[in-house]
Amino acid sequence: MPVTSQLLRGLPRTKVLASSLLPCQQQRSQLGPITHQPASRRPSRMWQSHQHSRSYQTTSVLRSYILTPPQVNSILKANEYSFKVPEFDGKNVSSVMGFESNQLPANAPIEDRRSAATCLQTRGMLLGVFDGHAGCACAQALSERLFYYIAVSLLPHDTLCELEAAVDAGRALSPILQWHKHPNDYFSKEAQNLYFNSLRTYWQELIDLTSPGEVPDTREALLNAFKRLDSDISLEAQVGDPNAFLHYWVLRVAFSGATACVAHIDGSDLYIANAGDARAVLGVQEEDGSFSAHTLSNDHSAQNDEEMARIRSEHPPSERKTVIRQDRLLGLLMPFRAFGDVKFKWSIELQKRVLESGPDQLHENEHTKFIPPNYHTPPYLTAEPEITYHKLRPQDRFMVIGSDGLWETLHRQEVVRIVGEYLTGMHQRQPLTVGGYKVTLGQMQGLLDERKARVSSAFEDQNSATHLMRHAVGNNEFGTVDHERLSKMLSLPEELARMYRDDITIIISQFNPHVIGAQRPEGQS
Repeated sequence: MPVTSQLLRGLPRTKVLASSLLPCQQQRSQLGPITHQPASRRPSRMWQSHQHSRSYQTTSVLRSYILTPPQVNSILKANEYSFKVPEFDGKNVSSVMGFESNQLPANAPIEDRRSAATCLQTRGMLLGVFDGHAGCACAQALSERLFYYIAVSLLPHDTLCELEAAVDAGRALSPILQWHKHPNDYFSKEAQNLYFNSLRTYWQELIDLTSPGEVPDTREALLNAFKRLDSDISLEAQVGDPNAFLHYWVLRVAFSGATACVAHIDGSDLYIANAGDARAVLGVQEEDGSFSAHTLSNDHSAQNDEEMARIRSEHPPSERKTVIRQDRLLGLLMPFRAFGDVKFKWSIELQKRVLESGPDQLHENEHTKFIPPNYHTPPYLTAEPEITYHKLRPQDRFMVIGSDGLWETLHRQEVVRIVGEYLTGMHQRQPLTVGGYKVTLGQMQGLLDERKARVSSAFEDQNSATHLMRHAVGNNEFGTVDHERLSKMLSLPEELARMYRDDITIIISQFNPHVIGAQRPEGQS
């Protein structure tokens, strides 16, 4: 078995089809306010003023047919996945009991990706959500590659030397990751040799930069892995490939973009590496049994004043009014950090040179020809992550990582409440609130009956991510799932769905308070 296959073995062999440069890109327009949540809450990540917007009449929504509960469940559960950490001698010795994940498309096909893996050569678990824009290619590449870069960055010098010696001698390699993947989470088999060669070059450089006995710092490892992969994506696109398909693929990856939010959990040490506007939130159980939200990452967008100041400080004063316009980078891009997106990183000369030598399909796509306005001092975009650290405590019961499609529909405190109640069954103890709305006694009775029905039906979802997704799409103004609303949102045609919501990807990991408590020094709570 070739060494590439040995290191990356166990990967599904589904092909990535290259039918167009940006197959996930959908033309996105705005829709005026109607009874359902409008697109104005979900502006597209990349908007170009020369695009022609399509208008839709609101009656299209009213014509949506009502799905039956089994049909709704079939749609919601199509991409759910769960993993339970194996026990040893009847005991769970890991701080992570397991995780559950799910995805719901709005784009066709979906632009989000997710990944989960256990590091086999070191310790710890990796969980990640990747939110693509201008196509799905970059998010797809991240879902396959980033965890390998992180795992290699975490290897001590001596292990890296053993790895290189084995490859050099053609000996069998031990896998460095155990993937936990849904069957739909595919790998692009054609690109594996290219990916392996870039990864090997990286670990060869790490060998030269480290010393025998040196053990990597987790924070530095995450930082270096993000930056190096983005650099490799850029370099591979510039160099190209003799294989026409691969040449086309690496350009698709580089000219699309993706944000990334990754968690590395090792014992009670939790690190979050975030670049973009996906988000990680911790569910903390208080003494009275209720749950509170502890945000583990910061969004890199116009809502972050420090991020706005960072970008403006990196460019001349003459660009102060143009570098961020209408809350977007150069008036176009909503996330201020992302992988790929070389149109915001390369010089104009480099972009033209690469495109001129690229395949004909590139010239048929308007996005590759378009130079952002006021493009004077690139790069304007970085994939450097913001790293946050949290020491897990027994009261830290779970973590939710979600693409921005989740956080646009639900506040983080509501997310934590929904998941906490689902995991503990404590929702009956919460007082009924109507959020300031005036309701009749009949409506109040209806809400009480609905909540009573939920007691028996809440666990129809065997997956916490599916349960949260049901609320994200179907919640009404009272914070309960409205089946009619949920049905209509799920039955929207493809050309309408993206205007009402974004792709939603959720990973929920559950922590083991007994293991975490045993790992903390005495006197710490």
